[in-house]
Amino acid sequence: VQLQAFGGGLVQTGGSLRLSCAAFGRILRINDMSWYRQAPGNQRELVATISSGLSDRYSHSVAGRFTISRDNAKNTIYLQMNSLKPEDTAVYYCNAVIRTHWGRDLANYWGQGTLVTVSS
Repeated sequence: VQLQAFGGGLVQTGGSLRLSCAAFGRILRINDMSWYRQAPGNQRELVATISSGLSDRYSHSVAGRFTISRDNAKNTIYLQMNSLKPEDTAVYYCNAVIRTHWGRDLANYWGQGTLVTVSS
């Protein structure tokens, strides 16, 4: 199983970006899918999570500005980021909790990360 993230880049304060992340490979079921981010010198933090039933939740720092969505048919999640701030600058990682075979435990899989830079 691989997760591939796309969509990072450089944007000015107040701008928008949309990230996407697709899961590929042998997948029986995907439970929660999430976006995390890690700024230089900081620990990785959870940004947003969406369940297979499309329930979403957000960190306090992005609530109201970011929207996570999911296309279950494509095993893909998106993160629409609006009103970006310099403090949103980080490498963004997608994560998925996946069962690959019947009888196998759920496991965490990570994408490669995509850099988002917000200039002031």
